[in-house]
Amino acid sequence: MEALQFDFKIPKYILSKLLGRWIPSTYWNTHISCLKWNDTVEPTLPNEDWVKVKVKYGGICGSDMNLLYLHDSPSTSPYVSFPFTIGHEAVGQISELGLNVTSLEKGQRVVVNPVLSCESRNVELCSACKRGDQSLCLHKTKGSIEPGLLIGACRNTGGSWSPYLVAHKSQIKILPDEVDDLNGVLVEPFSCALHAVLRNPPKDNDKVLIIGAGVIGLSVLAAIRALGLKCSITILVKHSFQGELAKLYEVDHVVQLNHSYVNETAEILNAEVLKPVIGDEVIQGGANIVYECVGKKKSINDSLRFAHSGGKVVLLGLAGMIEKIDWTTVWLNELTIKGCFAYSTNEFEGKKMDSLDISIELMKRGSVDLSPLITHKFPLQEYKRAFHTISNKRKINVMKVVFDHDKQIGGTL
Repeated sequence: MEALQFDFKIPKYILSKLLGRWIPSTYWNTHISCLKWNDTVEPTLPNEDWVKVKVKYGGICGSDMNLLYLHDSPSTSPYVSFPFTIGHEAVGQISELGLNVTSLEKGQRVVVNPVLSCESRNVELCSACKRGDQSLCLHKTKGSIEPGLLIGACRNTGGSWSPYLVAHKSQIKILPDEVDDLNGVLVEPFSCALHAVLRNPPKDNDKVLIIGAGVIGLSVLAAIRALGLKCSITILVKHSFQGELAKLYEVDHVVQLNHSYVNETAEILNAEVLKPVIGDEVIQGGANIVYECVGKKKSINDSLRFAHSGGKVVLLGLAGMIEKIDWTTVWLNELTIKGCFAYSTNEFEGKKMDSLDISIELMKRGSVDLSPLITHKFPLQEYKRAFHTISNKRKINVMKVVFDHDKQIGGTL
């Protein structure tokens, strides 16, 4: 079985860091980088409570590209086990069942909740898991499997950048007939956005600003509308095609990042632009809630200055170690800063439900269709073309790229 794996080696890390700033393809050159193209064995069931999934589509997440570009903070390294097969976004079919798995059947179409929390690790539930916050599990390094935040970051589980992965029975979500495979592979990223919105919901009269129009930013927009929330939504986009996709999900205002975006955004938010003695413009007023979906210095600074006094900034962009963030507005405007990671248990129509179950239900009802976000498919063997495509958004209208494990070499969508 061929797989794309990540194996941290200090010499390769240093060499990639040195060359990568000049030659981006260095990061996926498997002779130089920490990425490995391996002929490896299929992952095996850790115990009889697990199942094996034959992957149809494996998504390429922004966090995966962050990993390849070596942008991740070393503080996450205790929560992975090398070498691991990359890929936590997956849709496929069950191919093998452990003896204790009686509620599932071979051949069922499924998606996977990749979070490796207490139940999958066969340990006593920690305080976070007891209250339904599996993404905040305190036992990510313990139990019957190696350390790993997620499937796709654990040596034992495999990942969706290979034909097979394994998952605990509690992680398996059956896809109804109404949800096709293209939406299925987007259940996981949509659940990240949905979780953030359900934990930090805007009021109907709020002004909402979404910074970033990648898959997560557009999914935040789609989640707000799928939940029937009537707030006014403005989205900052880097590329015009992102703005066109945003219009599919009933955005109110699209602002493209250019020389006039500050004044344009402030006008939409009914805010005032003030001039400091030096430095960037200061914004008086702004959005009640800002969803930051990029994780870069500029986007975080913008999220803080475009938030209204007493407002909230929700960080989804997986920011790592970033210098020169101006935190003045946090205390000056008494902002609430809320981090958000993955998905958990959320309140939905008076019930507590897993975020992925809510996502699937909304897709089943026809409240959201994310399939237009998938712009490119590649066979796994063409991973270099896939990464090159993702890294050239200025020249190629690319939104979501997936590995199609049934696709023959030689094409995209």
